[in-house]
Amino acid sequence: MKHPRPARIASLGAALVLWIGGAMTSAPAFAQVNLAGVWENLGILHEDEPERLPGPEIGDYLGIPITDAARLHADSWDASLLTLPEYQCRVHPSDYSPSFAGIRLWEEYTPGQDLLAIHLHHFAWGTERTIWMDGRPHPPEYAMHTSMGFSTGKWEGDVLSIYTTHLKEGWIRRNGIPRSDKATFTEHWIRHGDNLTIMTVITDPGYLTEPFIRTRDYIYQEGEQLPAYPCEPQVEVLRAKGAIPHHLPGTNPFLNEFAQRHGLPPQAARGGAETMYPEYRLKISGSQTVTKAAGK
Repeated sequence: MKHPRPARIASLGAALVLWIGGAMTSAPAFAQVNLAGVWENLGILHEDEPERLPGPEIGDYLGIPITDAARLHADSWDASLLTLPEYQCRVHPSDYSPSFAGIRLWEEYTPGQDLLAIHLHHFAWGTERTIWMDGRPHPPEYAMHTSMGFSTGKWEGDVLSIYTTHLKEGWIRRNGIPRSDKATFTEHWIRHGDNLTIMTVITDPGYLTEPFIRTRDYIYQEGEQLPAYPCEPQVEVLRAKGAIPHHLPGTNPFLNEFAQRHGLPPQAARGGAETMYPEYRLKISGSQTVTKAAGK
């Protein structure tokens, strides 16, 4: 029985190495960062804390580049709106959430092991979101708009960048500042060890004069599971049929409380692009601040 010559074995091995190397270089690059698992922000809710749990104060528009239309909408808003059954279980839109509580991320692959999508489940209201990673285009403008919108993503080095369109109307802040259904937003998900930062840049031609940026941070939780989030709307307040809580223009008695409580010039609390930048403080340095409620 003849055995293969060593030289032939070596040439076959070299050819196999070249073939594997060529296949690996021609195949799509895999993501360098694995985001799968459960991430929590409990314990770090002090970051933008009013946005996370209690909600921001009425009349606090400071540092938000809102239009006059957005300001009028917020001035007319009444927090009692949230007692309506149709609002009690209304999910946070994807550009606002996940604002509090945990999220679970997992990946979906094609039979050929190409990354098809990254999925997100948010504990609050049990919302589900899909981020398509296969290069598909966004739908036409007339396609259905939802609270989660339509999201596509791509890896830029170790950063996952996501672009979202087709959003239903929502909100920039939970004190009446609206976000229109014309808005889009870009996200950058950045992992550093067990820490995950999600930076969101919202562009809204309807209610913002400049892009608005917010960040959220999370910590990886080994072995944690997210429970269900039951929400069942109920009639909590008896009202006349069709009544919607609101304030007519110029009648909201709570708008000045934020500025008074923190000793701010009233015009600063009204928001606008100027209030986003440090130079605004110099502009109003001669303005008379409002006396704090504590009497200082």
